[in-house]
Amino acid sequence: MVDYLTKIKELEDELSKTLYNKKTQHHIGLVKAKIAGLKERQETRSKGGKAPEGYSVRKSGDATVILVGYPSVGKSTLLNVLTDAQSEVGAYAFTTLTVIPGILDYKSSKIQILDVPGIVSGAAAGTGRGKEVLAVIRAADLVLFIIEVHHPEHYEILKKEIYDTNLRLNEQKPDVKIIKKPRGGLSIATTVKLTHASIDTMKAVLKEMRINNADIVIRTDITIDQLIDAIEGNKTYLPALVVVNKIDLASPEQATAIKKQFPKAVYISANAKYNIEGLKEAIYRQLRFIRIYCKEVGKPADMNIPLIMREGTTLRRMCERLHKDFVSKFSYARVWGSSSKFPGQQWSKLDKELHDGDVVELHLK
Repeated sequence: MVDYLTKIKELEDELSKTLYNKKTQHHIGLVKAKIAGLKERQETRSKGGKAPEGYSVRKSGDATVILVGYPSVGKSTLLNVLTDAQSEVGAYAFTTLTVIPGILDYKSSKIQILDVPGIVSGAAAGTGRGKEVLAVIRAADLVLFIIEVHHPEHYEILKKEIYDTNLRLNEQKPDVKIIKKPRGGLSIATTVKLTHASIDTMKAVLKEMRINNADIVIRTDITIDQLIDAIEGNKTYLPALVVVNKIDLASPEQATAIKKQFPKAVYISANAKYNIEGLKEAIYRQLRFIRIYCKEVGKPADMNIPLIMREGTTLRRMCERLHKDFVSKFSYARVWGSSSKFPGQQWSKLDKELHDGDVVELHLK
């Protein structure tokens, strides 16, 4: 029986010892492709072709946020101060043994926050219920990395565990189209200048991953890792936010150092309830919420209870959210707000994009 884990470890060790430059670029690309292929075969063998099952959590609210961190980093305490949940709090590892949901009410939105067992090194391989926890993340809309101020090194470990389970955080899905064909070899067309890898290296990676005949169109300046992701086609792309907890326990020197390391992080103390409002605002902004106000014909708009949607939402999505029959019955809409040229402008197309604060009056057939 092939020992995939040993082969993967050998190739990863080789990568770590190889300095990246133009001369080694081709070789590194091939090694990464080999590792991806071995990991895929190892996963298929270890789980019988089935995806890992996560904890059973019923989604609710306008979005779902998951708290990811090492055991005893303060996730349970944070959940309790953010929401109405009562997660058991203890100063020892693995206090949380199941997923604890809570609801954060903020700016008329209802955000489901999930507290899951702490992730440790080796989680992607199954350590500490790691696979189950990581499977839950796929259903989330936002990941919060909860890092203890005295252990910033945990961030890179958590990020790697998540990466190894086919999750891509704060990355845009690469614009790569691959159309396989029976013959004719590989044809790669690009609409941008490629600065991370040559066409020859990309072709070698494709062949290593058993794609010998295909037409490929690349519209973003991708890396070899992103090409492999596009070939596999099984990645989930999610936004993430770093939250540094227990900042009140750091010395001035420690606080300065970690803020330099994580300049975009939110710094809090869940126990002292420091900057919790700032975290709520950061979560709201990261979820890219907009508020749409509904108006009945001949009546004033209800400005007290907005419909919470996401940036880029359209009249079609609004109709789908309100009622399953509204799309088929849609005639036109009148819109007041920044998305219209004048108050009450009439729109007859469902692809009309809406903005935060718009007032919408639907007219149905």
